[in-house]
Amino acid sequence: MKLSLLHHRSTHFVTARFALAAVLATTAINARAGAFNETNGVAIDGFDPVAYMSEKKAIKGSADFTHVFKGSVFRFKSAENRDVFSRNPQKFAPQYDGYCAFGVSRGYKAVTSPDAFTVVDGKLYLNYNNEVKTMWSKDMPGLIDKADSNWATVEKTTKILR
Repeated sequence: MKLSLLHHRSTHFVTARFALAAVLATTAINARAGAFNETNGVAIDGFDPVAYMSEKKAIKGSADFTHVFKGSVFRFKSAENRDVFSRNPQKFAPQYDGYCAFGVSRGYKAVTSPDAFTVVDGKLYLNYNNEVKTMWSKDMPGLIDKADSNWATVEKTTKILR
């Protein structure tokens, strides 16, 4: 009887250790994530942030041309765009770490759609979708002011609307 109880306790101890190891491993993986809105470990869904500015359209980047900024992997359509970004990433990185600018103006984080974007005064703003982009476009200066004011608080939140 005592042997059975000992075996039962040691089994629970081993199971608990494996569970703890799994939690720690997951935490370590999450801790390595970068500052920007990422999908499968890539910032802004893998779209080229330089192309938004230079070509005024959403262009998918390539895994062959990447640059890490603030711990996030950015992809580019060419080595030239990657090099332009690497010289001045602050200029090309999306505002609010790539979260929906309209959402930030309302006080929350939301994912974005690559084709729902605007460039205002040389800064890239992404939105949840084109319907939200339309709402955003009705008062961009006012909403940018609100988002800028909210960002210090919103940046710390972990909940992201999808």
